[in-house]
Amino acid sequence: MKGLKIGNLAIAVPVIQGGMGVGISLSGLAAAVANEGGVGVISSAGLGLLYRDFSENFLEASILGLKEEIRKAREKTRGIIGVNVMVAMTNFVDMIKTSISEKVDIIIAGAGLPLDLPSFLKKDSITKLIPIVSSARAARIICEKWKTNYDYLPDAVIVEGPKAGGHLGFKEEQIEDKDYTLEKLVPEIAGELKMFEEKYNKTIPLIAAGGIYTGEDIKNILELGASGVQMGTRFVTTHECDASPGFKQAYINASEKDIEIIRSPVGMPGRAIFSEFIRKVKEGKKQPLKCPFKCIRTCDISKSPYCIIIALINALKGNFKNGFAFAGSNAFRATKITSVKEIFQSLIKEYQESK
Repeated sequence: MKGLKIGNLAIAVPVIQGGMGVGISLSGLAAAVANEGGVGVISSAGLGLLYRDFSENFLEASILGLKEEIRKAREKTRGIIGVNVMVAMTNFVDMIKTSISEKVDIIIAGAGLPLDLPSFLKKDSITKLIPIVSSARAARIICEKWKTNYDYLPDAVIVEGPKAGGHLGFKEEQIEDKDYTLEKLVPEIAGELKMFEEKYNKTIPLIAAGGIYTGEDIKNILELGASGVQMGTRFVTTHECDASPGFKQAYINASEKDIEIIRSPVGMPGRAIFSEFIRKVKEGKKQPLKCPFKCIRTCDISKSPYCIIIALINALKGNFKNGFAFAGSNAFRATKITSVKEIFQSLIKEYQESK
């Protein structure tokens, strides 16, 4: 399995661990993945709730929490650490500025187009910028805007297909549409990026995400033009994952029919494991009275059936009466808790054995 280069960063195994919020991928999982030669990613979503003891102010606690997670990851690894920041978060700017000032290796930004992301870099910044897209058009818009406004091109681009876990950048009817499969998107976006690469003499690796679970999956998608992959679901059922045992058990207990598309208050469809909470929402039994955190710009409390950040915090703790677990389409394939090291060994073996 060939390594991946993102600017001056040499990634021994071309695997980026997906940023999973709230609290699923923090310093524990990120450091373990980095130690195996991949890119470990801390999710910045909801840190203000996880670090309430640092400050009662959600926005301040989010900044302090992110600094703490980066510090803890650095204590455990000399490998490559990234931070995932959702464009839709109200504290997007805080999380970006904090990540850059803390000199994280990579920022991955999705859930919206991060059109002004390069504006936060300083002259001495070392952080690489990777947007997440779900179409060739989005990749082109970002490259054009960044180049025109900031004379900067993405250091890599992640394409997240419709089999990913969590929020999806697709309309509901596109999720099962053959025209929007990852296998179709990768060559389209690779071709789009090639034009910018040739025009400006810069390498822009394409990272494929969404539904990639095995070493054979990695090999197949690299053959279509990707330079690396992002994987989230496969790393949830590891000892090092920062979620509770109850959260991990939800993956192990899930059957294929339990993984479904839900409507999120954020205004995007999402893929999650069916739970008692989701059943209640479908029956119209959940309704928040107020918005405690104003964490997502696109969330309208007057129309929302529930507060998503509270639902995800409950799930993190294993409380599925009041929450649900986001998961990729392959989550049902998990059968036991294993180590990150064993997963990397397995991925490399599967890659080598695939024809």
